[in-house]
Amino acid sequence: MCYNRSEPMSKLTDIRPSPLAGRWYPADPKTLADSVDDFINQAEIPEISGKVIALVSPHAGHMYSGQVAGHCFAAIRDLSPELVVILSPYHPYHSPVIFTTTHQAYETPLGIVPVDHDMLETVAKGLLDKTGIKLSRVTNDGEHAVEILLPFFQRALAEEFRLLPLMIRQQDSDVMQALGDILAEILAERNVFLTASTDLSHNKSAEKALGLDQTIIDHIISLDPDGLYQAQRSFTGEACGLDALAALLWAAKSRGSVTAHHLHYAHSGDITGDNTGVVGYAAAVLTRE
Repeated sequence: MCYNRSEPMSKLTDIRPSPLAGRWYPADPKTLADSVDDFINQAEIPEISGKVIALVSPHAGHMYSGQVAGHCFAAIRDLSPELVVILSPYHPYHSPVIFTTTHQAYETPLGIVPVDHDMLETVAKGLLDKTGIKLSRVTNDGEHAVEILLPFFQRALAEEFRLLPLMIRQQDSDVMQALGDILAEILAERNVFLTASTDLSHNKSAEKALGLDQTIIDHIISLDPDGLYQAQRSFTGEACGLDALAALLWAAKSRGSVTAHHLHYAHSGDITGDNTGVVGYAAAVLTRE
C-alpha cells in the first residue's frame, strides 16, 4: 500500500521522482513487485515473540542486498503502522547535520508514498529546542538510502502509510541521543515503525569485514549505542548509518524493555564472487513484549 486515502492524490503535486528505478532496482512495476516478493518469501527467519517495533536493513542495490533486506521485511509482513520513520545516512557531502525532503511524497514504480510534514515539523522543533540544530530541507536529492527500502515497505505492509525521512550527515552521539528522545515521544503517541538504513564495512576483504561487521551486530543485539561509537573510534567496527542505528536504539530503549534479533548477514562478495573488497549487510529487528 502506498498513500493515505484521507488525502486526495490530486493534492500531492510535489512528488520526488525516483532517481533509482532502472538502476538500483527494476523500473517495471511488476518486475519490481515480483522481485521484492521473492526476497521476502525466500527469507527463513526464526519465530520472533513480541511486537516488532523497528528494523535494521541494508541499502545497497537490490541485486546486492535485497536478499538480506528480505529477512527483516519478512518479520514485519502484514503489519500496519500509520507512520514509517526511516533514519539513514546522507552520503553526499553537505555541512548541515540532519536533512529531510522538501517534497510532499516519494515515488517508486509501485506508487506514491506521502511524507508526513506535520511530523517533520515536530521533529524540527524538537531538534532546535534540544540541540540548537536546524533540520535542513533538500529538493530532488539523489540519496538512495531512504528510497531503496520503500518498495519493501510497499510490498510488506498491510495498510497505507506515511513516511518520515531523516538523513544524517555528521556523526554526533549527543545529537543522536536527543533525536532518539524525540522519536521516542512520537513512538509513544502514534502507531509508528522505526527503521535504520545502513550498510556495514566497506572495501575490506571478506575476512576482515566479517570481524568488523560482527562487532556492529553485537552492539545492535546488546542495544548499545555508545558501543557503536566506541567501535567506530577504535576502528573495530564501521557502518555508514551508524548514527541512524544509534538514534534508533536510543529511541526504542527509552520506551521500555526491548529485544534485538539478528536475522541474517551477507556481503557483496556473496553476489559478485569478489571477496577482496566487500560491503557488509545485516538484517535485524527489535521487538517489545
